[in-house]
Amino acid sequence: MTNINGKVALVTGASSGIGAATALALAAAGVKVGIAARRTDRLEELKAEIIKKGGEALAIEMDVVDPASIEAGVKELVDASGSIDILFNNAGLMPLSDIDQFKTTEWLRMVDVNVKGLLNTTAAVLPQMIKQHSGHIFNTSSIAGRKVFKGLSVYCATKHAVTAFSDGLRMEVGQKHNIRVTCIQPGAVATELYDQITDPGYRQQMDDLAKQMTFLQSADVADTIVFAAQAPAHVNVAELFVLPVEQGW
Repeated sequence: MTNINGKVALVTGASSGIGAATALALAAAGVKVGIAARRTDRLEELKAEIIKKGGEALAIEMDVVDPASIEAGVKELVDASGSIDILFNNAGLMPLSDIDQFKTTEWLRMVDVNVKGLLNTTAAVLPQMIKQHSGHIFNTSSIAGRKVFKGLSVYCATKHAVTAFSDGLRMEVGQKHNIRVTCIQPGAVATELYDQITDPGYRQQMDDLAKQMTFLQSADVADTIVFAAQAPAHVNVAELFVLPVEQGW
């Protein structure tokens, strides 16, 4: 297995949900974690929790839509820790609505964060990994990156883009630069994503779904990320499709 103790990770969208849980899991495995998000109060709370448990963390105010913000955050982490060995592109949005409601502001915001944000962060971190000739990039896609669901047309489009980009990135930097790429594809997870749903009907639909099955917890997804990060050096866990047992679609 790959020993990740002492490695350095950057986790975007770390203020809650899967990002926060993954930061905790990586820190427990001995990784120095750069936790990045816009909500600095949440980051400071998470940092305190990691340190209390014996880990190391650096809170970084970052907006993945703003390339300058990312560049500054990446520089701060490299200056403080000397490298970035793991990148977890996790920041994302998921407001549900039908296309004929024309919530175009929500559509464009999803494209900005889910797609452009991931590209921005990858572009900022990749030169450091190329310089090191090593690294591991995790991208958060979704079951929605495999299938299309009503009310999720634009979200599905963004997550299909993440899946496609992950495949291409793996092909282009894997062997050439010794960088592993893993695409995480969770099913239903109990996170704050659903708080972003402004359509009352779809919000109720998600509440009803939560009563019909046991959703994954953020820690469940975090555990799969640590598993993939610790895989032997010659092994690239290319995709992880993780679903609740009761989610059969």
